[in-house]
Amino acid sequence: MIFKKIDELNDEEIQIIMNRNKTNMDNIIPIVSDILKNVRENKDSALKEYTKKFDGVDIEDFKVSKQEIDIAYDNVDSKVVYSLEQAYENIYDFHKAQRENLKEWALEKDGISTGQIIRPIEKAGCYVPGGKAFYPSSVLMTTVPAKVAGVKEVVVASPPNGTEGNYATLVASDICKVDSIFKLGGAQAIAGLAYGTESIPKVDIIVGPGNIFVTTAKKLVYGEVAIDFPAGPSEVLIICDEETNANYVALDFLAQAEHDPNASCVITTTTEDKAVEIKNRIIETAQHAKRKEIIIKALENSAIVYGSLEECIALSNEYAPEHLEIMTKNPREVLKYINNAGSIFLGHYAPVPVGDYASGTNHVLPTSGCAKMYSGLSVETFIKKPTVQELTQEGLRSISNVITTIAEAEGLYNHSEAVKGRLK
Repeated sequence: MIFKKIDELNDEEIQIIMNRNKTNMDNIIPIVSDILKNVRENKDSALKEYTKKFDGVDIEDFKVSKQEIDIAYDNVDSKVVYSLEQAYENIYDFHKAQRENLKEWALEKDGISTGQIIRPIEKAGCYVPGGKAFYPSSVLMTTVPAKVAGVKEVVVASPPNGTEGNYATLVASDICKVDSIFKLGGAQAIAGLAYGTESIPKVDIIVGPGNIFVTTAKKLVYGEVAIDFPAGPSEVLIICDEETNANYVALDFLAQAEHDPNASCVITTTTEDKAVEIKNRIIETAQHAKRKEIIIKALENSAIVYGSLEECIALSNEYAPEHLEIMTKNPREVLKYINNAGSIFLGHYAPVPVGDYASGTNHVLPTSGCAKMYSGLSVETFIKKPTVQELTQEGLRSISNVITTIAEAEGLYNHSEAVKGRLK
């Protein structure tokens, strides 16, 4: 862990903080490329081969049946089902509001009508991690915005778990009214969705988190399909001041650190005394955590730094965290100066888990500094915005000289004639 005053950080320490969990994919790319090629050429037979090899499961039919969904409901605690239903409602309402605020528009000027229309993508594939752990919440976060956007066919792919499957994931998929669920994981799932096979439909966009093989596969099929954005291990940056509750910070720090040994947690605060208090509280709390081994490992990727509030804000904007908690006296005042973050949590009563599960905002977010150029998953991820133009003869005449002059300057004379021919 780096523990230092912000203006005393050397270049190496700054790079350690900023680069966090960026993984060298040079050794991963050839492996994933082979998987993609095999699936593209051999389709279902390749998928069955990889499912046996990586998941230890013989699959005859990748598609989850209605009977399997019924069995899943029988094996999921009713409290979990109820909680998934309540989370679904909040997530649906949030994304419905997003959709309602997307508007078509038009501009009329001198016989020239221009504008923008809104159309949903037709087919979406939502990847939901599985295997060692299960994330039914990721079903809600990926499929709800797609459904609200108006996507015609929404499918889920998630790794099989032995012969029983991931019951909670199946229940969540049913609650979200997805069109199909497939027992398929890893890079081979991304390949199946990108290229299509005898069993798996070819989609237009693939979204959702995954391990390094999944992330690499998404990058390599980009262009064949759209993707949301690259996503790596979880991360949080917390901005604190002298009034921040150190216990809350420690709890939130550990909540992110327990995700993954490669998770990154950065705390910035305005006083050294508060930094020391938070550090001691984190170390103390970590000793009693159920996922202690993972958390202790994640501490190596973390930092507690202190400086002026302006320095804390500047560091946050440069870091561009997946999750940003502003736990200061006046969090909305700090918010005015924040430019880069995946999702922002204000005050002492908005820890990251509220966004992970039930406040309504989406938890599929850009990591590794990608919040500088990407937003989190939203209804807009599944929306296309074609532009439209319609001109009268006089409208065309009014800009004809501009068009023909530029077209001929570029050597595209038939572009020019397409205009001139209409005005002779």
